[in-house]
Amino acid sequence: MRVKLLFFATLRDRAGMKFLELEIPEGMTVQELKDKISADYPNLKQSMQSVLISVNKEYAFDEAVIPANAEIAMFPPVSGGSWDS
Repeated sequence: MRVKLLFFATLRDRAGMKFLELEIPEGMTVQELKDKISADYPNLKQSMQSVLISVNKEYAFDEAVIPANAEIAMFPPVSGGSWDS
């Protein structure tokens, strides 16, 4: 089945592209997809340990099964400043 991966922020820079269309097996989980990306795209391997993922515009956990024709967005973890005044 086919899915579309969208890369944002530093992930886009590391991937060297805005998006990627990919064939994946039916029943693949988010974690299995992250493992596949890590193996196929070494520049992204480290990022896959802490990446935030949404599937069809809803955040998804590692055990979520990816549906056919899904749009998967990948975001680096958000870091911010201090709450101190």
